[in-house]
Amino acid sequence: MTEMLEINSLFYDFIVVTLLSLIIGLEQRRHHMEEEEGSDLLFGTDRTFTFIGIFGYILYVLEPGSKILFIAGGGVISVLLAIFYKEKIEKRHKFGLTSIIAALITYCLAPLVITQPKWFALLIVVTVLILTEIKTTLFDISKKFDKDEFITLAKFLVIAFIILPNLPKEPLSDKLPLSLYNMWLALVVVSGISYFSYLLRKFVFNTTGIIFTGVLGGLYSSTAVTLLLSRQSQERSSQPNEYAASIIIATAVMYVRVFLFLLIFNSEIAYHSFIYLTVFFVVSILAAFIIYRSKNPSGVLVKMENKNEQNPLEFKMALFFMVFYIVFSFLSHFAEQQFGKSGIHLLSFLAGFADVDSFIMNIVQGKFSISVLFIVVSILLATTSNNIIKMFYGMYFAEKKCKRLLILGFGAIIIVNVLGILYANYSA
Repeated sequence: MTEMLEINSLFYDFIVVTLLSLIIGLEQRRHHMEEEEGSDLLFGTDRTFTFIGIFGYILYVLEPGSKILFIAGGGVISVLLAIFYKEKIEKRHKFGLTSIIAALITYCLAPLVITQPKWFALLIVVTVLILTEIKTTLFDISKKFDKDEFITLAKFLVIAFIILPNLPKEPLSDKLPLSLYNMWLALVVVSGISYFSYLLRKFVFNTTGIIFTGVLGGLYSSTAVTLLLSRQSQERSSQPNEYAASIIIATAVMYVRVFLFLLIFNSEIAYHSFIYLTVFFVVSILAAFIIYRSKNPSGVLVKMENKNEQNPLEFKMALFFMVFYIVFSFLSHFAEQQFGKSGIHLLSFLAGFADVDSFIMNIVQGKFSISVLFIVVSILLATTSNNIIKMFYGMYFAEKKCKRLLILGFGAIIIVNVLGILYANYSA
C-alpha cells in the first residue's frame, strides 16, 4: 500500500512538472513568433522547455538525498545556455536573458513541485508568464518614469516599511495620548491612498474623460480636484456640466475615502458611520448624474496631468499633515476638557476648512470620553464644512454656468448632510 502511494505521488508530481514546463514552453513559442522569420538563433520552445523540466525531475528523484545529480544537471544546462547566449550576442547583437532565465526556472520546477505546496509552483509559473508577456507594457511605463518617481517610491517604502515598524507605540504624554506610531501610521495610510490615486492618474489614466478625473481625484483630494477643475472650466467653458459633475463625483468619492480611513483605524466607528456616509455618497452621485445628464455631454477628453499638481509624498505635504495632526490632537483634548461636546463640535466644523484627513485620523485614534455616535457626528461635521468650502471655491473659480450648477449640487448635498447630522446628533 505504501509503495502504491509512493508510485502515485511520483506519477502525480511528474505530470505537474511536465504540464507546467509545457505551459512555459508554449508561451515561449508564442513569444518567438514575434522574432525574425528564419532566425537560426531562437532558443527552443514548447518541447525543449518540457524536456528541460522532465530532465530536472529525473535527476532530482534519482538521488533525492545529496542532489549531486540535480546540481550537475543544472551545471550542464547552464553551460549549454551560456554557449547559446554567446552565439546570440555575436551573431545578432541582442543581450536579452528572458528565455535563458525562464529555462533555468523550468529546470527548478521539480524540487518546487516535490518539496513545496503545488500552489507555490503554480504561482512561480504564472509570474513567469505575466512578466514575459508584459514586456511592452513595462517598457511603456518605464518611459513615463523619471528619477523623481523612483525617489518618491523609495520615500514611500521607507516611511511605510522601515520607519513605521520601529516607532514607539507608547504615548508621548499622560495628558495627551499621542504616540509617534499612531501619528506615522496615519501619515502612511493617507499617503498610501493618495499615492495610489496619483500613480493611476499619471501612468494609467493620464488622458481620460473629465468625469473620471473626479473619480480618481476624489481618492487623492476632493478639495484639490475642485480647485483644479473649477479653474479649467474657465478655459473650456463649453462643458460646464461635465466639470460640475466631475467635481461633485470627487466629493462622492471623498466619502469612500473617509470610510476606508475609519475601516482601517476603528471598525466600530466605521460601522456606525456606514449608513450616513452611504446616504451622502448616493446623494452626491445622484446630484452628479442629474447635472451631467442635464446637457448632452460632448465626451471631450482632458489630460489629467497638471503642472501644479503635487505628489502626495512631497516633504512639504507630509510636514503639513503632521503639523495639522499634532495641532488637532492638542485642540481636540483641550476642547473636550474646556468646553465638552460643544467644543469638539466647533473644532470638527473648523477642521473641514483646514485638513479633514488629519482631523479624522486624530479623532478616531484618540482616547476621548465621548460616545462613538458623537465621534460620528464630529466626522460628519468636518466633511460638511469641507463641502461648504469646496462650494465657495467653485463659486469663486468656476465658469459662470458651472458655478450655478455647483451651487445647486453642493447645496443639495449640504442640506442632506445637515439632516444627517441632526439625526445622528439626536441618536447620540
